Amino acid sequence: MKNFQLLPAGLSAKLPIKLSAALVISGFFPLLSQAQTPTLSNLTVSAVLDGYYQSEDRLMTERAKGFGIGETELAFSASIDDMFFGKLTTVFESHNGESEVNVEEAFIQTMALPNGFTVRAGRFLSDVGYLNNQHLHTDSFTSRPSAYRAFLGGHYFDDGLRFSYIAPTDLYWTMGVEAFSGDSLRAADEHGEREFDSTGVYTAFTKMGGDISIESSWQLGVSYLRNENGQLTPDEHEEEHEGVHEEEHEDVHEDEHSHGASYTGKHTFITDFVYKWAPNGNYKYQHLTLSAEYFRVSDFIVPELDDMHAEAVDHDEGDNSKDYHQAWYVSGVYQFSPNWSAGLRYGKLDSQLQHEAHFEQQTLKETELSVAWHNSHFSTVRVEFSHQSDVGFENANNDNVITLQYVMAMGAHSAHQF
Repeated sequence: MKNFQLLPAGLSAKLPIKLSAALVISGFFPLLSQAQTPTLSNLTVSAVLDGYYQSEDRLMTERAKGFGIGETELAFSASIDDMFFGKLTTVFESHNGESEVNVEEAFIQTMALPNGFTVRAGRFLSDVGYLNNQHLHTDSFTSRPSAYRAFLGGHYFDDGLRFSYIAPTDLYWTMGVEAFSGDSLRAADEHGEREFDSTGVYTAFTKMGGDISIESSWQLGVSYLRNENGQLTPDEHEEEHEGVHEEEHEDVHEDEHSHGASYTGKHTFITDFVYKWAPNGNYKYQHLTLSAEYFRVSDFIVPELDDMHAEAVDHDEGDNSKDYHQAWYVSGVYQFSPNWSAGLRYGKLDSQLQHEAHFEQQTLKETELSVAWHNSHFSTVRVEFSHQSDVGFENANNDNVITLQYVMAMGAHSAHQF
């Protein structure tokens, strides 16, 4: 290779050939890189593989008995320019031998609005509650708590718009409002004759948190979801509870892969609290996470049916039904070494089911123990033992369920939520 005469004559002849060539390449490289980078960042591609075996069925769970694929995810994200960020997430699932592909996220988000404001538009995960804005593969258990499965279809994502704001305070404090189409949270419409509002769900949320010390931190959240299409009409009311719900509980996995809520209402209130601890603030080797959430769903029937409900309760002393649904859970997850973690969760669901002229209460209690091995941040193998005890559901029974799961991530992933 000839030397390039980029240096004064005589000096270049004293340089080794390889060094002269290296100088030329280094001189042209910045120009080439600028010409080949039209956007601020390259496209990020990531994938998550989720496979499992489950010994028995569980009510309203997203995983069925036997071998299956959970939410196997393929995601694309990038800064579009200096003003916008975009993300597309597709999810692959298997159910009863059939495969499904869903678009879970397809949104744009502003990056440069002043004063802490952000706008997100498209399809995305709602920010109500603690777990809902997190992808399922980040969970420490194989399934979401019964509160999420019953009221949000596991996790609620929808087409809509969000305005959020981060306050300039010493404590972390964010708040926001959302508007969604609400298709997956609609009350049943067996004959397709009901006129639903095209924008059916509105939410408002606020979250605040901070550090107690270098080792401890906390977050408290309050959320409200208003579902304009969540109440049952008189005709649908009887059909919903005598037909649809009986079918759901005869085959509890018939409809959950549509990610629709099993129980709806006009008003949903959620409170959540999270506490985290790590020695010297280093979460890599050891940490503890304690969390709890409470859901209350009210106004699940139209006003003219409230009188019937109250009358049924007054005339049936043995009826323990309420005019609302509720659910809660408490959870503790402890990573006691870089490669091992264990979690314990207990939750309870109280829902209402109509039979003819009165309502009957349904109760589901679940206890879950999970042990996971993490070879790295990108790979997890988990075994979970769960006990479910239910009353008032079709084919009610007490089941012990064992689930084996692997979660493997490929490619770059953004940091997980708090």
